[in-house]
Amino acid sequence: MTRRETVINALLHKETEHIPYHADFTEQEYERVSAFVGDKDFIEKYGCYLHYWQYWAYPTEREERPGYFTDGFGVTWNRTGADKDIGIVDEPVISEADISLYPTPFLDEKRIREDCERLIATRGDRFCFAGIGFSMFERLWSYVGMEDALVYMITEPEFVHELLDKILEFNLRVIDIINEYPFDAVYFGDDWGQQRGMIMGAPLWREFIKPRMKIMYERVKKDGKFVIQHSCGDIQDVFEDLIEIGLDCYQTVQPEIYDLKEIKERFGERLTFWGAVSTQRDLVRSTPDELRRIIDDTVSIMKKGGGYILAPTHALPQDVPPENVIAMLEHFKTV
Repeated sequence: MTRRETVINALLHKETEHIPYHADFTEQEYERVSAFVGDKDFIEKYGCYLHYWQYWAYPTEREERPGYFTDGFGVTWNRTGADKDIGIVDEPVISEADISLYPTPFLDEKRIREDCERLIATRGDRFCFAGIGFSMFERLWSYVGMEDALVYMITEPEFVHELLDKILEFNLRVIDIINEYPFDAVYFGDDWGQQRGMIMGAPLWREFIKPRMKIMYERVKKDGKFVIQHSCGDIQDVFEDLIEIGLDCYQTVQPEIYDLKEIKERFGERLTFWGAVSTQRDLVRSTPDELRRIIDDTVSIMKKGGGYILAPTHALPQDVPPENVIAMLEHFKTV
């Protein structure tokens, strides 16, 4: 069975001989582990099952200051701090609840197609997909700021609906391009959760976010592809909603937030889970032997009936000891 077939069986809730697995890295951590093992291409030897790329914000040619870049949405990102992969928004582009301030984004179709073609050409036998990061709520707050995004949901709902419709319109154009390629799935990244509950709460998520995610999921499904959704934090209040609108796979499952046995029992026959090896807790604090035991315990809960992709909960941050990264990857190959 190929790696692609193994992942498809997991998504169809069929048990497989081996659990599909994957690992992503922040740029800083990948450099640390590469130096530790003396091999800049070390990840290739571990046979991860997923191969993907996401559109979130191509930089433009403008770089006013070192470490700052302005993306195709008109948002300037500051990468001079600890977060050098994404950065933080320098200042909101839309300073008040006025849709006329919306900066029409540049859709770099040529570059999207080049990235899709590169991904297809290098897929091998892996499960391959493309997607959109900052796909709805995150794009909203990148325009107006996090605080105003939440306040406007209460005080300026018409403006929020207008802005989210603009974001949806852009995303559908990207999805239509992605759908032209023989990908297995489309991935959406959009953080809705915090350590305890949802950032905006389930009722506001249902009003503003759910209807638009439904439209995007339907656009993907019409082409026969799976839908994968990323959100950090605790979003179990809307698992039923996500299943209702067609979600196949949820990433990321944080064991410091979720009771793995409970969510597997309640949702495991209808939702595939991706993650569950904690970058916040276990990968940072454990010894390699402890980490192997944690992985075994996690797999014993999550593998039943398929529906599981074994992985760290996030791209590995730079505080994870390299020896733990290697121990994890070596152990992934045995489960």
